[in-house]
Order: sequence, then C-alpha cells, then structure tokens
Amino acid sequence: MIKSAYIHIPFCEHICHYCDFNKVYLQGQPVDEYLSMLKKEFQMSVMEYPVESLTTIFVGGGTPTSLNEKQLSFLVSSIREELPYDRNSVEFTFEANPGDLSEGKLAILHEAGVNRLSFGVQSFNEELLRKIGRTHKIADVYDSIEKANKVGFDNISIDLIYGLPGQTMEDFEDTLKKALELKMEHYSSYSLIVEPKTVFYNLMQKGRLSLPPQEIEARMYECVMEEMAKHGYIQYEISNYAKQGYESKHNLTYWNNEEYFGFGAGAHGYVEGKRTANYGPLKKYITPLQEGRLPLIETHEVSKQEKMEEEMFLGLRKMEGVNAQSFEEKFGTPISDIFGQQLTELKEKGLLEESAGTYRLTYSGKLLGNEVFQSFIAV
Repeated sequence: MIKSAYIHIPFCEHICHYCDFNKVYLQGQPVDEYLSMLKKEFQMSVMEYPVESLTTIFVGGGTPTSLNEKQLSFLVSSIREELPYDRNSVEFTFEANPGDLSEGKLAILHEAGVNRLSFGVQSFNEELLRKIGRTHKIADVYDSIEKANKVGFDNISIDLIYGLPGQTMEDFEDTLKKALELKMEHYSSYSLIVEPKTVFYNLMQKGRLSLPPQEIEARMYECVMEEMAKHGYIQYEISNYAKQGYESKHNLTYWNNEEYFGFGAGAHGYVEGKRTANYGPLKKYITPLQEGRLPLIETHEVSKQEKMEEEMFLGLRKMEGVNAQSFEEKFGTPISDIFGQQLTELKEKGLLEESAGTYRLTYSGKLLGNEVFQSFIAV
C-alpha cells in the first residue's frame, strides 16, 4: 500500500561538489513548464495507483526553495489539489538551503500545510563550506532558523557531513557543538561518499582530493553518536537522531521497505511491488507527460528474494533492527532459512546481536555498517 510521496525539484542556483542527485542550474530552465508537468504526473499516477491518504510527503532536490514565491505557491497548490492527504496528520517536509528562504516563501509553505523543514547546513566552517561548493554563510543558518520559527515552524532538521576534504577532528567537533546549541528537533549526520559524476570524484581521479584518514572519519562518527546521546537525542537510524516523537516518518518509509510514489525528473518510486525510475533530463521527463504518458525510463518487478534482501539491509539501518517473527509473517519463510549463515557470521564477528528474536547492529556494526548490509545482497 502506497502511503508516501517523494517529489523532486531538480533546480539549483549552484552545484555542490559532492552532490550526485539529478540537478540542473536554475537559470534559463523551463521551470514553469516543469511544475505544470509535475502536476500532471501527480494526476496520472494517482489515477493509475489510487490511494486513500498519504501519511508523508517529502519535497527534495536539487533545491526546492530556489523556486520563486509564485512557483512555490503553484507547487504546493498542485500538491494540495492532486494528492490525497489529511493536513492534520501528514508529515509534510521541504528541503531548504540556508539563506534561500524569505519570510514570504516560509509563509507560503506554512500556510500550505508544510510542517517540517530540512536544512542542508553541512558544516559551521565557512572556509570548508566554500571548499565543498556551498554558498551560504554561517549567519544564514541562524537567520533562516529564526525566520522559520517566527513563521511557526517547530519541526526542523539539519544535515551535517563529516569526512570532508581537509576537515579535522577539532573542526568537526566545533561544527557538532554549534549544531547542538541550536536544539533542533532532528539531526542527520552522514559521512562523505565520493560519487561518480561529481566535482569531488573528478578531483579524486586526478589525485587532488585530500580526505581525512579512515580512522579519523570513524572517530567523527563515534563523536556524533556520543554527543547526540549526551544531549538527549535518540539514534533511531544509523545516521539519524531525533527528540522523542520527531523521527522522520518519511525516511522510515524507506527503511521499513514500504511503498511510495517518486515524482519528478530522475525520481525513484516503489509502487505495487515495482521499483520505478523517471527520466532525468528535463526534456525527456516533460515530453512523455505532454503526450499523456508517465515519464518512466525503467520499471523493475521486485522478486521475493530481492524484497527479503531489502528487508534486511534497509531494516538493519534502524536501531530497532529486524524482527524474525515479523519477517516470517511478511514473507512466509523463517529468516534463518534465508539468511542463517550471514546472521551467524555477523554475530561471530561482533557486528550483529540478537535478543528476543530481533537482530540489531552492535556498536562495531554501526561503524562497519556497509559490510553488514552488503552481506545480505546476492552476488
């Protein structure tokens, strides 16, 4: 059953050096036409896959808040008109860059029922922000949060990245300290992954990207876990921390291996047992919709084996882990029949623990999460 929707806005006023999401420079792009076709995709998708009510909506990018006020108003009106959801119970999130949000834009979002903001802060070191291609200043972070609070937002998340080029342990500790002083409801903290087709990847290929040693990166992650716990934040997923009741319901949709719409250029979805992918280039996304077709480049029927693998490597990201009884009820097969060898080996390595039929990452397992997750994927 589909209960969530991800909506992709691919426009950016600048391109960050680490970003591998589908994005284009805003200037000169057919933004209004894109938003009209996005509305059409909402209509066609809900007609093909009827849903009673969505429980989460997440607008990401790109930079959704790079849209001007008129475009932003059109977007949220399209969502309200075409997607079924209860305004009083939905978690409705917008990604935002510090400095992009005027009080006018914030008011449009708040009045439309957006009730959660996710700011891409990444670091509190301005020199480091420039190195990674960010254009906001530290003052913009404080200003944007103050404006959001003034308008009425009381559920705000900020993203941090560690393991950045030239980043020291002391620098990251300072960033973490300043982030926690803000007393946000939610924090996400990810290690840098150098992806193909990014500025950082090209620099790495030329030997011009100086990253912190692996042991320092691991210590940064340990520092996040320790400081978040000290400040009363619950680590509910390997990279996410929240005050009680402020966990991201939308992201839990992914980690619970549940179905969701993926709207927009380059967006991925999971509907009626099929993984879907939309065309990324704007023209290739827009043309099918103009012709009355969904802009799908790929549809993959997920096999039972793949679903079980996904259940493990997504579910083990959560600190609550994977329950053997729930697994058997969902798939009609004991978890030990499918993954008994992997579970035994990971427990012997000290990466997994099992209690009352539930498997969870150990402390060491969190540090070596990718090794754990990859063990459940068939070669």
